[in-house]
Amino acid sequence: MSYENDARIINDDIFDLINETFAQEKSSQNNEYRLNFFNSYKNYFVLTDDGSYSINSKEINHKVETLHTSTGAISESFEKFIKPMKFDYSEDIVILDICAGLGYNSSAAIADFIKNSESDLTIDMVEISAPTLACGLLVPSPIPEHDITKKAIEDELVAQDYAGLSLETSEIPENISINVFVEDARQTVQKLESNSYDAIFLDPFSQNMAPELFSLEFFKEFRRIIKDNGIIATYTSSAPVREGFIEAGFYIGLGPIFGRKQGGTLASPNPLMLDYSLPKNDEIRIALSDVGIPFRDPGLNNSSEFILENRAEKRHAARHNTKISSAVKTPIFLGQEIDDEKTKRRVERNLVKMNIPSTTSAEANYIVEVENAYTEKQDIENNSRNRILEMKKRLKKIKEGN
Repeated sequence: MSYENDARIINDDIFDLINETFAQEKSSQNNEYRLNFFNSYKNYFVLTDDGSYSINSKEINHKVETLHTSTGAISESFEKFIKPMKFDYSEDIVILDICAGLGYNSSAAIADFIKNSESDLTIDMVEISAPTLACGLLVPSPIPEHDITKKAIEDELVAQDYAGLSLETSEIPENISINVFVEDARQTVQKLESNSYDAIFLDPFSQNMAPELFSLEFFKEFRRIIKDNGIIATYTSSAPVREGFIEAGFYIGLGPIFGRKQGGTLASPNPLMLDYSLPKNDEIRIALSDVGIPFRDPGLNNSSEFILENRAEKRHAARHNTKISSAVKTPIFLGQEIDDEKTKRRVERNLVKMNIPSTTSAEANYIVEVENAYTEKQDIENNSRNRILEMKKRLKKIKEGN
């Protein structure tokens, strides 16, 4: 239970109010508690630019944020998790929705499926926090398909004796199956069938809040359960996350930019499913700097604190030994002249420790030479994964004096 409490991210006050509301519903069998909730506590919800509602997080580092971008909560689902997919709608589709939250990503998938297919759709929704799922029942539906998702959520919350009444009237279409798992996603994935998912939506609140859902070991489970042409979508552009995907055996590409300055990340076993390379500097930093050290969660059962501390230790051990220091973004200056003398001194002090005499030395140019072939569009040979792996190999040779 302590991990569940640590993992949930909705505002503490509304978390308690939701628990209280559903407890009252159960004890009284009165539907008014749930039906009146949104209007009674509307100040806890945040109206985003597309008319859909988000909700505030608990206080993190003295800040409260919304669970979705202010640009549009339901629009974010379509832009980041649906548009990048390359579903074959002549076939059945199976989706895994991790950190399902209010149900928006699954609802967007249902809307897209109904528009394009007459085959079968299966969605496995995973969310550790029952009150967060319950919150999905309390917000106004931004699209009609959210009512279908609400019905699946309600059925599971009733089955788990969290909700007391079945109030959702929408029917789930016969060709759509929605399974809701209210548990730690790390435990869920270990029970799932290999080679079975066309898409995985990975939508935790942040890597610092839930590094366990961005770990190399978790991604290895993804590699087992995803189909060869499947695609994973996540909003983050984080270097350790992208390196984790690579070490787990995935190709990676740039995801859509929506509500943020940087695009997210797409991953697939098949490079032909990914259109766009990561930015050059992102590739260089992932390959060469300690910022690219991935999160590790041996046994898939460690705490967030352990995982963060373990990565910090590994970064420290790798710095100047197997990786270039990430200070002042040192690796991105390889092959370039630096005009600012202060920055130049700091950068070259870091490089010398890795047997690289200067930013314009033969060693520096050798390491990043592979980026000369960079293209925005990826193909089976010229892609972010291959360039990153080649730069890692070259850095190792230079450090070892080869």
